[in-house]
Amino acid sequence: MNLVERVYAVTQNFPSEEKFGLISQMRRAAVSVPSNIAEGAADRTTNQFANFLSNALGSLAELDTQVELSLRLGFMNEDEYRSVSEVIDRSKGLVFGLRKSLRK
Repeated sequence: MNLVERVYAVTQNFPSEEKFGLISQMRRAAVSVPSNIAEGAADRTTNQFANFLSNALGSLAELDTQVELSLRLGFMNEDEYRSVSEVIDRSKGLVFGLRKSLRK
């Protein structure tokens, strides 16, 4: 949820012509992470939950790429980039750890 809040805050400063482009893609990818975790945890088998966690990891990878692209295009500065990337990295670690614990 912190990741979603951070992505929404950072993308508010993007150029308005990106509203239906990169802003929309980044926000959808960010929202997808906790949504997949919640859906997977809701009365699913362990294998199904692990699959939803894999989907969350895919969204994190997608978002990671979009954040770097945003930096390269000058839509965010280095501080914004670092702050979002740190939350992405922490989220990846948590989701990987949870998925690994389910597969044991």
